[in-house]
Amino acid sequence: MGVTKSEIFSDSQNQIANMAKVLGHPARIAILQQIIKSKSCICGDLVSEIGLAQPTISQHLRELKNIGIIKGDIEGTRVCYCIDEEKWNEIRDLLSAFFQQEICGKECC
Repeated sequence: MGVTKSEIFSDSQNQIANMAKVLGHPARIAILQQIIKSKSCICGDLVSEIGLAQPTISQHLRELKNIGIIKGDIEGTRVCYCIDEEKWNEIRDLLSAFFQQEICGKECC
């Protein structure tokens, strides 16, 4: 498998690709939807709501946290996760700008 030469792409292109990669797993979408629905969420609640094993949920939470879309607060032995609204808006704006690009109206196929 070839190495991605991310340095030849713009910051915006790399950001969109990284976000798409993280958001490209249905479990992560389910986790985000559950956190949004709950306003905040304790990891154990996610296990019962989504139906995946604790280590799997933790791995997905780590990926979501790495791109900054969620943040977590330690409460005793538990971590309570919520959406980072600033990052959420940044991701929404970046993806919105990408999909709002005008495409050529010529027939190509």
